Amino acid sequence: MESLIAAVREQEEAARFLAWPGDFDLDRGDHVEEVHLASGAALEGFAGDGAGGTFFFCGKGGEERPILYADSEGGAALVAIGLAELVRLLLVVPWWRDCQVFTDEESRELEAEYLEDMPDLAARRDRAAAALGLDLPSQAEVLARSREVATRLGEDFVLIFTPEGHPYDPLFTV
Repeated sequence: MESLIAAVREQEEAARFLAWPGDFDLDRGDHVEEVHLASGAALEGFAGDGAGGTFFFCGKGGEERPILYADSEGGAALVAIGLAELVRLLLVVPWWRDCQVFTDEESRELEAEYLEDMPDLAARRDRAAAALGLDLPSQAEVLARSREVATRLGEDFVLIFTPEGHPYDPLFTV
């Protein structure tokens, strides 16, 4: 199977959507601060966002590894198990960073704001998913999975600010 990272780089429609509104850039993998996982597992920055946040693969392996997101303000959370899950999150709920509790109501309010500025959002999302060969789950499914990953599974992925030895704050209050 082809690498999803390679597919994103090759598929212009998908890369554009992931760049905006997904705010996901494969050319921004360096985090501005020295960090490590409390567990000692490997941490590999591979993408970032426009506000200085970084997406990290955790542990050893390929694109199926857990993905932790750290913002530039000292917050971090596990956001996906594998790159395909992350890309689905970015396609279905590109406003995920603004979610605090991952409820359908909260997401619908954020979606309405995005649709005001981008009425063709759903069409662009569907073209991007098709270009990558991904089936998209419903918004409710993505939100439920995000809640599970960030809270239950994320407990084992604590990001530490290395120079001071302090953990990053959880991003979500789910």
